[in-house]
Amino acid sequence: MLEHVSITDTGNDRDVRAPGLAALAGLVADETRAVCLLALLDGRAWTAGELARHAGVAPSTLSGHLGKLVGGGLLAEERQGRHRYVRLADTRVAQLVEDLAGQVAPHRAHRPRTLRAASAGSAMARGRTCYDHLAGRLGIAVTDALTAHGLLSAASDPEGRRTGGAKTEAEAVAVAVERPDASGLTAPAAPAAPASRERATGFLLTEAGLRWFEGSGIALDRATRRPLARACLDWTERRPHLAGAAGAALCRHALDAGWCVRIGSERAVKVTVAGERALAELLGIEAGALR
Repeated sequence: MLEHVSITDTGNDRDVRAPGLAALAGLVADETRAVCLLALLDGRAWTAGELARHAGVAPSTLSGHLGKLVGGGLLAEERQGRHRYVRLADTRVAQLVEDLAGQVAPHRAHRPRTLRAASAGSAMARGRTCYDHLAGRLGIAVTDALTAHGLLSAASDPEGRRTGGAKTEAEAVAVAVERPDASGLTAPAAPAAPASRERATGFLLTEAGLRWFEGSGIALDRATRRPLARACLDWTERRPHLAGAAGAALCRHALDAGWCVRIGSERAVKVTVAGERALAELLGIEAGALR
């Protein structure tokens, strides 16, 4: 990664990061490579052959594209015997790809040409994984429920100011007075205290939220340098859903506990009967919102 150099170091007013930024944009600017990056948002490792079939190109053509993506630091590769596996290099790359995809205007998207493509698109919109967290209507429903019960809060208002006009995280802390709501869940009567180590990433996981994760048996890695909660723009719902360490933990638990199962060959997931029951009990989400 290029280190920051001031204009006095270069002797002119050109930012030395420009060549690197142009090279990065060039990596993503090819449609075949974009197809691969989007496919790998499922968080799994794919073989070169699988990606070639998915992208509709010859293996030899795909190999050249993968070489550029690996060389550019966007993909990591592993070899097992005759197979070459690739995956997104890290969560930062996943965030970059999803954020870029979120900027694509809805009218620019191609309409499905077949019933199969339409069904796959409908399944992706209903629920999918976005690298390692939940997205689509499922992700939005979970995010909204967490917010409604004071477990998650917005880090800033639409104009980008800190919630409540606070200048620092410490100034934003408020004492939460809890009371049971109609669903039997605990909701704060006043703004809940955010976790002290949260940064301005769009969402804040409140102290009540931390307790909820622990009480629900969802393992949350609080030692990670990754933000506990981050807002990720949902490209089908055009609203932010929960990402970060909390989003990843919730998605992992949902799959491991059988609340959700993967369907099809892409990132689509479906909520099971057990998942509907669990989400209703834990977050008061109605089953109809998950179908």
